[in-house]
Amino acid sequence: MNKQQRLLRRKLLCIAAPILLLAVAFYGIAYGSVSLSLQEVWTVFTASGPPAHEKIVMNLRVPRVLVGMLTGACLAAAGALLQGVMKNPLADPGIIGVSAGGGLAAIMAMIVFPQLSYLLPALAFLGALITSVVIYGLAWNKGASPLKIILAGVAINALLGAVTNGLMVTYSDRVQAVLPWLAGGLSGRSWHHLQFMAPYAITGLALSVLAIKPANLLLLGDDAAKLLGQKVEVQRLLLILLSSLLAGAAVSVAGLVGFVGLVVPHAIRLLAGEDYRFLLPLSIVGGAALVVLADTIARSSFDPIELPVGILLAGLGAPFFLFLLKKRGIV
Repeated sequence: MNKQQRLLRRKLLCIAAPILLLAVAFYGIAYGSVSLSLQEVWTVFTASGPPAHEKIVMNLRVPRVLVGMLTGACLAAAGALLQGVMKNPLADPGIIGVSAGGGLAAIMAMIVFPQLSYLLPALAFLGALITSVVIYGLAWNKGASPLKIILAGVAINALLGAVTNGLMVTYSDRVQAVLPWLAGGLSGRSWHHLQFMAPYAITGLALSVLAIKPANLLLLGDDAAKLLGQKVEVQRLLLILLSSLLAGAAVSVAGLVGFVGLVVPHAIRLLAGEDYRFLLPLSIVGGAALVVLADTIARSSFDPIELPVGILLAGLGAPFFLFLLKKRGIV
């Protein structure tokens, strides 16, 4: 593919992605146990719809769709940044332990210190942040290579999983309340949850725009970036910390939703290339669309139960992960 063809494809993707997100958002708002038509949804937004429809749309589905959008956007942005920092398309907040750190902090707030549950987003970010710093410190030896970071992250991920399981056994009488959260889901998410996570998510997504230039420079390789006057180790650490903020914001409300940060950036990379001017915004939009679509299918297609979206995404993401491993000759 020549340069003009690649540029044309990127422009088409930039046009198609927001349209796709709007279509998926409408699908999430209109479709469910009570399905509504376009006209019925429109009448609700113009304040002239029936009270029953208004309750369904404004109180149940719109906040859930918006939370899903922010969750998917944060996870995809975190995955895209980590894959660039690690120079590895298999990197993901869940795989290297960042999500597990945020998850452990959130679980402690919910079952060990429930009086601190109002600080859940901040604690989830703090847990992800501390985990990132520990991983980076373990990988540091006159520099932190991407391979060392991934290996340290996998080990920390296993350790945090063991601690989480230990807490669940110790506080077995309180586990029932966090099981849906551990599976990853958006059931019952309301305007309160949106207000809960929005400041952290929006801040992280805004900062990710500023990360486009350093992420592109890191793609050149450490030596080339240093020749251009970049502080490679500092930039790598800052991008990992930003990924922690994004992952922590998503985990605090949606629970341990996996594979979004792996699947979406890799798919966008195949379509649009490595340039973060296109990769990052398209990943954000693609992640938002994927989570909303998956959540709508999960809550609507398994009647009479509502399947947590994290389970559905894991069912889709695990085969894709194996495909990536096979394609790269790892398995």
